[in-house]
Amino acid sequence: MLSHGIIQAAYVIAALLFIFSLRGLSNQESAKSGNIYGMIGMAIALIAAVASIKGGLHWIIIAMVIGAAIGLYLAKKVEMTQMPELVALLHSFVGMAAVLVGFNSFLDAHTMITSNELTVHLVEIFVGIFIGAVTFSGSVVAFGKLNGRISSKPLSIPYKHYWNLAAIVVSVILMFTFIGVKTGAGALVSLLVMTIIALVFGFHLVASIGGADMPVVISMLNSYSGWAAAAAGFMLGNDLLIVTGALVGSSGAILSYIMCKAMNRSFISVIAGGFGSDGSSSSSSEEEQGEYREMQPAEVAQTLKEARSVIIVPGYGMAVAQAQGAVSNITEKLRGMGIEVRFGIHPVAGRLPGHMNVLLAEAKVPYDIVLEMDEINDDFPDTDVVWVIGANDTVNPAAEEDPNSPIAGMPVLEVWKAKTVIISKRSMNTGYAGVQNPLFFKENSYMLFGDAKDSVEKVLQNL
Repeated sequence: MLSHGIIQAAYVIAALLFIFSLRGLSNQESAKSGNIYGMIGMAIALIAAVASIKGGLHWIIIAMVIGAAIGLYLAKKVEMTQMPELVALLHSFVGMAAVLVGFNSFLDAHTMITSNELTVHLVEIFVGIFIGAVTFSGSVVAFGKLNGRISSKPLSIPYKHYWNLAAIVVSVILMFTFIGVKTGAGALVSLLVMTIIALVFGFHLVASIGGADMPVVISMLNSYSGWAAAAAGFMLGNDLLIVTGALVGSSGAILSYIMCKAMNRSFISVIAGGFGSDGSSSSSSEEEQGEYREMQPAEVAQTLKEARSVIIVPGYGMAVAQAQGAVSNITEKLRGMGIEVRFGIHPVAGRLPGHMNVLLAEAKVPYDIVLEMDEINDDFPDTDVVWVIGANDTVNPAAEEDPNSPIAGMPVLEVWKAKTVIISKRSMNTGYAGVQNPLFFKENSYMLFGDAKDSVEKVLQNL
């Protein structure tokens, strides 16, 4: 067992490495070094934490081996398209860990600290379990929505916001009851009742949110999991867990704020779980709005060759088809012909922030031609061809043109302003948000039907 001073020093070093990791992950070029910093910091933190344990070390090692084996298995099995749902599931683990730590801390509280410190510790326990339970059930629902086991449509029950408010009010009353009783069955019952309320509350918060807003939900759950970890740190008296949790919680909240601006959502409403559509249908949600025109791969190739400037807008469909490699090859081919090729990325393209950036980087697309929505939106009117590959809701003009649309007000990539728009899709079905896209029926739009990878490869052959 290492001395307390050495362990605290290791915690400080690990915390600094986590900060460097976050800084590195903020940029594509430095993301790899950011990951390395995070891995080294976590290794130091784990070694220091294990070294501080006085007994039962063999159980910890067994748990670590099992956890590492599961992690390695998932890392090899999970596709990039499944990363959003995996992240949601991992958030649920953090939430459940906070709940278990909270109950364990309550059972040991009266033997570990003096009575003067007990009240503060009980508040930490109560708040930690509440945040952990909300994070756990909310993350499980998010996981279900992302992998299709739960409908992406928002759950809408009468007076849902009042039910949410009632859950919070009752939980506050239970907290004062819990602190007042302090010990025995009464305190335990208060804690259990609150936990059940928090689990239902978390379920309802996320179930009430429609599919179009799920990327923001994942980001917000990331923040919740950080605060749950920080609460666990307070309960355990672990400084590193407090710092790490605060880093994750605050960075997740900042990312959520940025995404809310990108989707024209209220940040306060996100925290309250009151955003997303209320389940009201839109006139544009189901019916087709005209006739669409279709292109074949040879025609697409010819259109691209005749263009001076091309913008490619990738989406979740490209990820599912694993078409990024073929897209990269086409990009290289067109640039070799002297054609300007760039990529337009919506902040919530795919189902996880940065999803498209990672896929394109994996396919060796140069970083400098991958631009964010704000950087490229003004260039569409001067663009000859826009090729939308698997994107739907992020290029939907209904967000600007239909005030009754569930995505009304959401900033989108204004691809319809280009001279020609080519949309690669399997069919005319709506996107994840369940909203029909008027883009498909505009006069300058053409559909390229089929699997994205097959279609792109056929276009490449014709080039």
